[in-house]
Amino acid sequence: MKTVTIIPAGGTGRRMGREIPKQYLLLAGIPILAHTLGAFQRSPFIDEILLAVPEGDIAEVRRAVVERYGFSRVTLVLAGGRERQDSVKNALAHVCDEHGVIVIHDGVRPFVTGDLIERAVAGAQKYGAVSTGIPVRDTMKEVDGTGQVVRTVSREGLWLTQTPQAFRREVILAAYERAAADGFYGTDDASLVERTGIPVRMIMGDKDNIKVTTPEDLAQGEGIVCRRTG
Repeated sequence: MKTVTIIPAGGTGRRMGREIPKQYLLLAGIPILAHTLGAFQRSPFIDEILLAVPEGDIAEVRRAVVERYGFSRVTLVLAGGRERQDSVKNALAHVCDEHGVIVIHDGVRPFVTGDLIERAVAGAQKYGAVSTGIPVRDTMKEVDGTGQVVRTVSREGLWLTQTPQAFRREVILAAYERAAADGFYGTDDASLVERTGIPVRMIMGDKDNIKVTTPEDLAQGEGIVCRRTG
């Protein structure tokens, strides 16, 4: 059985405040998307990569990212959808019986490590559905619409969710099929699985595994690159 990674990278970059979508912005001289794809290209636990991008970008992404950087495990560049969930759904349509585990990872999380990918795949094989994340360490407050503090929320058991999230093929396909039937959109892939009644296991992520969506994130990412490369 093979393990396939789905990478939705259909963002428009509105929060980044740039004309260029954030997945194509340069980080240490290389597109963010290329950093992300490189992590999965190098992993011995990933057999194929399905990449979802805006339809009008497909040819350029193939040329300027996939071919230029030699990402041989990207077997398909396909059109994404209006929402992230639509992009993943489009990619899931190309999953076949030989794909035993499906890994889903944000295109703008360029600092995912090989160790985290390995543990996510192993977790899916063992538990059926896993998410990565880190425990909440700051004090949590619930506020109302006026900014008034309603209460202090216990942070015990609260985690900040990351990707990759990984699933046995039949688990994520069933979750997406039910979500489509119900017209439900979740905030991540694990939430779709949760509503089917199948438990999702949380495994420890990485504090460097940030999602680059704002100029501040981009600056932080440059710092991570400098620290990792010395």
